[in-house]
Amino acid sequence: MSEIRTTRLPGGLRVITDTVPGMHSVAVGVWVGVGTRHEDMINNGVAHLTEHMLFKGTDKRNAQEIVEVIENVGGHVNAYTSREVTSYHIHLMKDDLGLALDVLADLVQNSTIPEEELEKERHVVLQEIGMCNDTPDDVIFDNYYEAAYPDQALGAPILGKADIVGTMNRAVLVDYVRRFYTPARMVVSAAGAVDHDAFAAQVGELFCDLPPDIRQGKVAPFYQGGEDRREKELEQSHIILGFRGLSRLDEDYYAMQALSTLLGGGMSSRLFQEIREKRGLVYSIFSFQSAWMDDGQFGIYAGTGPKDLPELVPVMCDEIKGVMDGVTAEELARAKAQMRASLLMGRESMMSRADQQAKHLLFREKALDVEDLITKIDAIDGKAVARVAQKIFTTKPTLAGLGPMGKLEAYDKISERLAA
Repeated sequence: MSEIRTTRLPGGLRVITDTVPGMHSVAVGVWVGVGTRHEDMINNGVAHLTEHMLFKGTDKRNAQEIVEVIENVGGHVNAYTSREVTSYHIHLMKDDLGLALDVLADLVQNSTIPEEELEKERHVVLQEIGMCNDTPDDVIFDNYYEAAYPDQALGAPILGKADIVGTMNRAVLVDYVRRFYTPARMVVSAAGAVDHDAFAAQVGELFCDLPPDIRQGKVAPFYQGGEDRREKELEQSHIILGFRGLSRLDEDYYAMQALSTLLGGGMSSRLFQEIREKRGLVYSIFSFQSAWMDDGQFGIYAGTGPKDLPELVPVMCDEIKGVMDGVTAEELARAKAQMRASLLMGRESMMSRADQQAKHLLFREKALDVEDLITKIDAIDGKAVARVAQKIFTTKPTLAGLGPMGKLEAYDKISERLAA
């Protein structure tokens, strides 16, 4: 049996451990409750560029030494930026946990953000943006979120806009770290072979130079919906049809996950079976849901040949309307089994455990209780799924299209189909 414990240090920094007996390794990291949605629009991309730059040198280590000191002991170091979270994490053998903590504390407190490295890293991120722009099934998601939340940081691309990133100066990054990399926004999480008391004590010793917390106003998202249709010479037409979803704190959050799973979450889902297997209209189709602290999204992505668009979209609308009428006991049971399995199989990865626990503590102010979550999954019934479907699919739709768009129905026509 694993043991999950939390500690709040005197400065407000939270520590959580998921101790798993018999493990030879430990996954450890710093999760900061800040991301793209906290940016000023004129500095879109600062969260992601900051994530890159913290690896570019401290007073103690240069950029090469930061990664070498971990890889020299067989460990792996990585990071990611999302709309609400930035994470820096390391997976390595249990005897090297102290080294990992020292590196992480050094990164988030002592990065010098050197000007010469910033010049190079801006170029690296511009290459990343260019690579994304060359991948239609990536760029359409950026287009979709911008249509759903126009002129808002929540809808801005995580990588940033090329013209902004290309001229972003060091002072912007330094100010961003000062404002947001503060104790109350951070969780230090570890999973695997870790002793909680010793770990918390070491975190307290190492993370002692964080900037003070600053009270900051919160900008509520405003879901607008609408259309972003872009003609481009491609082999396939890529579309997303989406709606306003639920926040991660909504009481129906898990019912929304079940809805997404049974509608378009796997090869047995309604969308896959009807649109790919029976009709052969697509290679790829799936539903997705994004949930944040105070809002969310629910959408369907499909990539198809341009000639199949006239048939595809009406069938998608029919499947959406069909799930609003109710779901079968068999498909609900299958969706719940998939959710349970995903949760439990994910816990076989120490990094997944550390990430799971950190985000749960960040957003829900408590550790994840797996048995409690399974109980909530088991309690989802058909009425809850139908209720969520009604709530989501009666909101104003957002339509994004990229590629040959000549045969895609007008936005108003699709809206009428959904409302009929």
